[in-house]
Amino acid sequence: MAALPRPVLLVGGGKMGGALLEGWLARGLPAADAHVVEPDAGRRAALAALGPVRSWASVGELPAELRPAALVLAVKPQVMDTVLAETAEVAARSGFVLSIAAGKEIATFERAFGAARPIVRAMPNTPAAVGRGMTVLCANAACGAEARAGAEALMAAVGDVAWIEDEELMHAVTAVSGSGPAYVFLLVEAMAAAGARLGLPPALAERLARRTVSGAGELLHRSEQPASELRRAVTSPGGTTEAALRVLMNEDGCERLMSEAVAAAARRSRELA
Repeated sequence: MAALPRPVLLVGGGKMGGALLEGWLARGLPAADAHVVEPDAGRRAALAALGPVRSWASVGELPAELRPAALVLAVKPQVMDTVLAETAEVAARSGFVLSIAAGKEIATFERAFGAARPIVRAMPNTPAAVGRGMTVLCANAACGAEARAGAEALMAAVGDVAWIEDEELMHAVTAVSGSGPAYVFLLVEAMAAAGARLGLPPALAERLARRTVSGAGELLHRSEQPASELRRAVTSPGGTTEAALRVLMNEDGCERLMSEAVAAAARRSRELA
């Protein structure tokens, strides 16, 4: 894996920005090469606890001599337009720009910084907070091998990374992995509720559901077998699991519902773009 670019300027120290910073420091980025802009004083204090990083309350406070190898924009989409205007100057002296803002297309950043500026759009998900995220990246035409390698190294600090060349596929990525953790949490809720309806104490039902889903996820993580093979391995002919799967796998079952749900998420992603 490529080395982390340095120095890095992170704009936005919220949950995802904080997870990224923690991952970079754990991967060996010197704290002196980590620069953070975060307006909230409490968040700045929390980030400082990760290491002696340099932090500022606003972009205007940044030293004029700072020339980041990577400018990472980790702010909410609602404030991105303001941030783009504020960071135009520092972006011009940055190696490349990496955005993790959901729904913000590469063209948005090219309009703000120019099409000649290397720009990478990222779609991570919330398991990045525990180093188990899934991020998909898409670069503009100005991105060379060095910028692509740098962006991949930054996001690999919090999990797995994949690339797409067609930005239109980001809607599908958002629907599957960006929103995906919520689907898993709903599965836990549904399993716990079903257990409670069968007479289990609610607390025990939730514990069983949580541990089953998290344990199965870890088993999947460690195995090289496809999920279908792992499913078949625990499905005895004529047994209880097979009885349940007949319901979940019928024509109106899990696959149809998931297909409709993911399609709805992708449609909404296009509407928000």
